[in-house]
Amino acid sequence: MGRFFFFYSFLCFVLLRSGCFSSSLDHQLCSPTEASALLQFKQSFGVNSFPKTKSWNESRDCCSWDGVTCDMLNGHVIDLDLSCSQLGGSIHPNSSLFQLHHLHTLNLAYNYFNYSSIPRNIGQLTNLRHLNLSDAWFEGKIPTEISYLSNLVSLDLSDSYGLQLDERTFETMLQDFTNLEVLSLYLVNISSPLPVNISSSLRYMDLTDTNLRGVLTESFFLVTNLERLKLRGNDLVKGVFPKIHRSNTLLMELDISYTGISGELPHSIGTLKSLNILNLEGCQFTGSIPDSIGNLTQITELILSLNHFTGHIPSTISKLKHLTILHLSSNSFSGEIPDVFFSNLTHLQRLDLSSNSLSGPLPNNASNLQKLTQLDLYDNLLNGTIPCWLFSLHLLRPFLSLGKNQYSGLPDELKTNPALIKLDLSNNQLSGSVPQSLVNLTYLYTLDLSSNNITGPFPASILSLTHLEYLDLSSNSLSGPLPSNASMLQELFFVDLSYNSLNGTIPSWNLPLLSLLWLNHNQLSGSFPQSLVNPTNLSTLDLSSNNITIDEGINITFPSLEVLKLSSCELKDFPHFLRNVKTL
Repeated sequence: MGRFFFFYSFLCFVLLRSGCFSSSLDHQLCSPTEASALLQFKQSFGVNSFPKTKSWNESRDCCSWDGVTCDMLNGHVIDLDLSCSQLGGSIHPNSSLFQLHHLHTLNLAYNYFNYSSIPRNIGQLTNLRHLNLSDAWFEGKIPTEISYLSNLVSLDLSDSYGLQLDERTFETMLQDFTNLEVLSLYLVNISSPLPVNISSSLRYMDLTDTNLRGVLTESFFLVTNLERLKLRGNDLVKGVFPKIHRSNTLLMELDISYTGISGELPHSIGTLKSLNILNLEGCQFTGSIPDSIGNLTQITELILSLNHFTGHIPSTISKLKHLTILHLSSNSFSGEIPDVFFSNLTHLQRLDLSSNSLSGPLPNNASNLQKLTQLDLYDNLLNGTIPCWLFSLHLLRPFLSLGKNQYSGLPDELKTNPALIKLDLSNNQLSGSVPQSLVNLTYLYTLDLSSNNITGPFPASILSLTHLEYLDLSSNSLSGPLPSNASMLQELFFVDLSYNSLNGTIPSWNLPLLSLLWLNHNQLSGSFPQSLVNPTNLSTLDLSSNNITIDEGINITFPSLEVLKLSSCELKDFPHFLRNVKTL
C-alpha cells in the first residue's frame, strides 16, 4: 500500500541488518542495567520458552538477543521487537520494561495480554519513535500518559476490541504530535467528534470503527501530507460529501464506507487525482455519478456499492485504465452498460454490477477482459443471448452469476473453462434445450438453471459433470423420464428438479452424498423406490404432488431423514417404514 508499507518494510530490513551486525561483534555492547531490565521483563511472564525470549540469557550479550537492537556507539537498547512472540499475561505498572529509557521502537503486536490495561508508565518512554501494540488483547482506557510520547512517528493500537481513548488525548495526538506520520486506531472506541485540526505530518490515518461522530469537512482534504484516510464503519459520521475547492494532491486512499454520509457526490471529487482507492460502499449517496470521476486516472479500486445512485453509469469511467476493481452493485443504475467498459478497462479483475436496473445486451466481444477473475451481473434487466466470451475467461473464479435477468438463450458452443466452478443462470427467460456443449464445463461444482423456460428431456450433458455438488433445474418445462444412471455424479448432495413435467418411475440412483432431493410437482408415478438412493445422508426428500404409491411391505431406513413430504401422492395409510425413523 504505497509508501506506508514501504516504510515498514524498510524499517524491518534496517532492524534485521542491525541485529545481525550487532550479534557478530565479539565485545560487550549492551548496558548491564538494560540487560538486567530485559531479563526481569522476560521473567515477569513466568514462561521461558517464548520464541524470541528463549535466546535471552546472561551468557550472551543482550545486543545479540532475538528482537533486541542496540545503538552501536553506546550500547543502549533502542529497538525491542517482541511481536508474534506468544507472550501472555499482563505488563505490571512497574515493569522493568519502562527502565529502557532509550527505546526508539517498541513492538508488542500479536501477543495475548489477557484483556489487561496498557500501563500508565508507557509515558516514561519519551524517546519512542515507533509504538505498536496492535492485536495484543489490551483492554480498557488508554492512559492519558501516552500523550507524553510526543516524538512518535508511528502509533498502532489497532485490533484491540476493548480499548478506549478519551477525546482530549485523541486531540493531543492529532494536533501536538508534530512528527506523527502513521496513526492506526482501528476498533479503538474513541466516541469523539471528528477532528478539525490535524497535524500536517500525518500520512496514514486509520480511524475505522472508532465510533466517531460529526460531519466530514474539507479540512481532511487539506492535510498537506495525508496519503491514506480510513473512516469506515463510523455510522454517526453524517452530512454530505464536502465540495473540495482545493485539495491535498497526495491523497491516495479514501475509505468512508458504511458511514452516514449522504447526498450527491460533488463534481469536485475529480480533483483528487492521486487517488488509488475510493471506497464509498454502504453510505447514503443519491443522484448520478459525476462525469468528473473520469479524472481519477490513477485509481485502481472504485467501490460505490450499496448506495442510492441513479441514472446511467458514466462512460468516463472507461478512462480509468488502471482499474482492477469496480463495484457498483446494489444501486439504481439504469440504461446499458457502456461498451467502452469492455474495450478500455484491460486491467479489470473484479466487476460487480449486480442488483441494479441495467438493460440491453452484452457486447458480442470482450477479448480485452482477459484478467477478469470475478463477474457478477445478477439481478438486472439484461437481455439477449448470453455471449460466448463469458465462458472463455480463463481466470474467472469461482462463479459466473447472471441470474435474475431477462436472457433468452445460451450460446451453442461453450468452451472448456477450468476456472469456472459455479454457474448461476436462474430466473431468466432461457428457452429450448440445454446445449450439449455444457459438458465442456467439466469443473462445475454448482449449476443453477432454475426458473427458466428450458424444455426437452433431462440434459444428458449434466451426467458427465463429475465434480457437480449442487444441481437446480426447478421451475422449468423438462419432460420425459429421469435418467436411469447417474453413477458419475458421486459428489452430488443437492438436487432440485421440482416444478417440471418429468414422468415415469424414480430410478435407483446410488448417490452416497445426497442430502437434499426435491422431485415434487412433476408427473412421476410408480411405487416408492426402495432403492432410490443410498439413504445414509438423505435429510430432505420431497415427492409431493406426484402419482407415487407406497407398498405396505416396503422396508427402508433413513438414519438422517428430517423432512419428508408426500402430500398429494397416492397414500392409503401411514407408511409403515416411517414408524422407525427417529429423526423426523
